[in-house]
Amino acid sequence: MTDQLSRAFAALADPTRRDLVARLAADGDATPGELGEPYAMSLQAISKHLKVLEEAGLVTRSVAGRRRPVHLEPGVFDLMTKWIERYRREVEERYARLDAVLGSLEVDERERGVS
Repeated sequence: MTDQLSRAFAALADPTRRDLVARLAADGDATPGELGEPYAMSLQAISKHLKVLEEAGLVTRSVAGRRRPVHLEPGVFDLMTKWIERYRREVEERYARLDAVLGSLEVDERERGVS
C-alpha cells in the first residue's frame, strides 16, 4: 500500500484520526497539545496519530514561533472525493439501468394482463 490514496484511506480507518481531522476541519489549525486535550491519551500518542495523518498527506505542520500548528491539506481530500464520486456515479448509473429494465417489465406484464 504505497500510493497516496491508499495511505489516506488507511490513515482514516482509525476513529481517533478521523476525529482529529473532523476537529481540524471544524475548528481550524491547532497544536498537537490542543488537539489532544479531549482524549484520554498521552501527547506522544496524539503525535503518533498526527504523524500517520502527515505521512498520508492529510495534514502538515508549520512552525510559528514556539507553536507547531497542524493544518489540513485539501489536496488529498480532493483526490479521495474524486475516487469516491467516480464509483458513486457508476453505482447510480447501474441502478438507473435496473430501474429502466424493471419499468419495461412492468409495462410488458400490464400489456399481457399479468398481475
